[in-house]
Formats: sequence, structure tokens, C-alpha cells
Amino acid sequence: MSTAERPTLLLVEDDKALGPMIADVLAGDYDVTLAANGQEGLHLGLVRAWDVIVVDRGLPVMDGLSLVAALRKKGIGTPVLMLTALGATADKVEGLDAGANDYLTKPFDLAELEARLRALTRRYEAPAGRLAVGEWDFEPAVRTVTSPYGEQVFLTAKEAGLLAALAGAPHRVFTREELIAAAFSPEDLPGVVDTYVHYLRRKIAKSVVRTVHGTGYQLGEPD
Repeated sequence: MSTAERPTLLLVEDDKALGPMIADVLAGDYDVTLAANGQEGLHLGLVRAWDVIVVDRGLPVMDGLSLVAALRKKGIGTPVLMLTALGATADKVEGLDAGANDYLTKPFDLAELEARLRALTRRYEAPAGRLAVGEWDFEPAVRTVTSPYGEQVFLTAKEAGLLAALAGAPHRVFTREELIAAAFSPEDLPGVVDTYVHYLRRKIAKSVVRTVHGTGYQLGEPD
């Protein structure tokens, strides 16, 4: 596969042995650029378009959490996989809340890393332009929802992903499993969908997502 045909991947990893090794393994399927610290990674993340980004949490100059949060604040919706030596649930939640789409604990098998990246790039489809959410306007690229009166609501990466899945097929009723495949990580439990539906209802309106009992969720009409 030529470089022009391969998806672009930004790898932000400061380990002088691990970084080049990961880059070399992924180079067969991706056009990889390696950044050695968070500040360099943020610069590259902002000035170029990427298909996927891999970020180590424990980076010098700017840590991985701050890097991902800064990218999301600037409206960069590229899927992000975070690497970390911290495996506690609280650490994972912190990474996901910062805007990461998936989280892999070190040490990891390179085959699992490749599989996670395939899943991220396969399921991530940034909707083109604006999506209608009732009379509200949703812009997935910058994760904002605007009311008919001009009020803007800013969403996290996972909130935006969930709303994009629902708004992309407004007449469809999604099961929790389908929404996990569309907007979350493969290892997430079905309950995570309920949690983020609650977040959307709290931020926008209770009616923005309709519960279809016994099946799942469907886009609603926010008041």
C-alpha cells in the first residue's frame, strides 16, 4: 500500500525505545509521524489532519490528558487511543473524560494495539456538516449544539459521538450494543450508554433522546 493510500497516524510517545518500535510496527498499515513530547504532539495535532492519534499519558512538557483535552477544546474530533501504565478504573475514566476514545494499559500486545486502532478507524465516521436535532443544529466537528434561540451547548467527545449516531439516523431505534459500536470502546458495558444519554438530557433537554422500552434509544425532539 502506498503512503498516499494509508491512513495517517500521529503517535505521541516519549519512550526512546517504545516509540520507534510502535511506529515501525504500524508503518505497514499507517503513515506514521512520531512526536516525542506533548507540546510537539499538540502542534502536529492542530496543524495537520489525522485519521487517528495515539497518545502516551505520561509525556514530558505536556501530559497526555492535557494534550487530548487541548485538542478537543480546539474542535479536533480525530479518534484518540491513549496509552498508559496506569490501569486503575479511575485513571481510565479520567482519560476518557479528557476526550480519549479508547484506553490501552502498558504493557500491551502489539496485535491488540493494531486491533484497537482498526476498530477506532472503522467505526469513526465524522458526519459531514450540520445535523438536525429537532429544531436545534448540531455540528459534530466542533461538538456544539445550538438552540433555535442561539444558545450553544458544548459536548464531550463521547457525548458528541452518541448524539451523532442518533442524529445520523433519526428514525432508527438503536440498541445499546449498536450505540457502543458506534460511539464507545468495545470493552464498555451497556450501562455506559445510559450514563451518556443522561448527560445529553441534562445538557440539552430531557426530550433530546427518546427511550424505546425493551429496545434502546432513538433521537428525540428537544424542547
